[in-house]
Amino acid sequence: MLFVRTFAGIVAGALLAIYSPVFAQSPFETEAEYAIILDYRTGEVLYEKNARVPTAPASMSKLMTVAVVFEQLKDGSLLLNDEFDVSEKAWRMQGSKMWVRVDTKIQVEDLLRGVVVQSGNDACIVLAENIAGSEEAFAELMNRKAREWGMNDSTFANASGWPNPDHKMSMKDLALLTRKIIHDYPEYYALFAETEFTWEKIRQPNRNPLLDTFDGADGLKTGHTEESGYGLVGSAIKGGERRIVVINGMQSERGRTTEATRMMRIAFNDFSAKSFYEPGDIVGNAAVFKGKEKTVPLMTTEKVGMLMHRSMLDKTKATVIYQGPVEAPIRENQQIGLLRVEIEGGQTKEYPLYAGQAINELGILGKIGMGAKMLLAKPEAPTEVQ
Repeated sequence: MLFVRTFAGIVAGALLAIYSPVFAQSPFETEAEYAIILDYRTGEVLYEKNARVPTAPASMSKLMTVAVVFEQLKDGSLLLNDEFDVSEKAWRMQGSKMWVRVDTKIQVEDLLRGVVVQSGNDACIVLAENIAGSEEAFAELMNRKAREWGMNDSTFANASGWPNPDHKMSMKDLALLTRKIIHDYPEYYALFAETEFTWEKIRQPNRNPLLDTFDGADGLKTGHTEESGYGLVGSAIKGGERRIVVINGMQSERGRTTEATRMMRIAFNDFSAKSFYEPGDIVGNAAVFKGKEKTVPLMTTEKVGMLMHRSMLDKTKATVIYQGPVEAPIRENQQIGLLRVEIEGGQTKEYPLYAGQAINELGILGKIGMGAKMLLAKPEAPTEVQ
């Protein structure tokens, strides 16, 4: 028999939250066609709008090019002072440029600055051709790495984000990629905070407006094409917490700056993390059959916490679920059921629940007495049963 006990809003005096929510009713609105807010530490999605839809990422996809280079630097197959040849294709590349010159050699470190700070399409091609032999082969490498890194809503056709119907990324994948870059390659992440870079006597500023408009911002990348609109991948750290914001589909550069800054403020000001159950806390009780005790306490071995928008605090519920009554004997720490935590209109998070103490089986006399009580008892409709 499946026993279900649900507590709406409050469980043991504590509000609970669901991880990775998809809000039925958004706690706020954004002008961006696509958007996501991700908590860096936990990986929880705090807000999303069309975030799993593959769309044209423009230069924001250069983060994938950079991540592939970072991985090779970390494993030693590349060095920052390695020199790469500049092809005619790279030299002729249009759009944003580092201004590379054909038949010259450029160090990897300078090329990375050309991509990260100057958003150079030409620098992307130089990296791609020297690492994989051709830009097409590098795009295949990007696709393999995307699958390996769990980015299932992305396909790459080039190294720069140049418009191509086969070149797509979701905002969720961009957020996941950002989290990976920050976590896996901290020694190179500082490049994203550099405010300018000069190459061939041409000084170019970093295009990321958050570096100027939001205190604590330290990355990452903007993007713009006619198809994609104006987009931005940003990250900032404040009070020891880091948030990642990705938007795309804005109608103007000014609008992108305003909305990215506003979304980053919301990410820090309107969301907070709280903990309500610590490992070892008792969450509820389960009915016991043939036991010396009528119930067994249910214990969580994980921290049960919440990270959500303040407007959703009263739209949570937690449900204790178990097959019962649970037959004795019961071992201490034996898994009994689950604590299911959910937010209205969102996904669920489940935590296993364990017996907080051992329950011995009744002796023969106790079983006889229990049987007699069952025979004499009047039938009663079950409660808290689903």
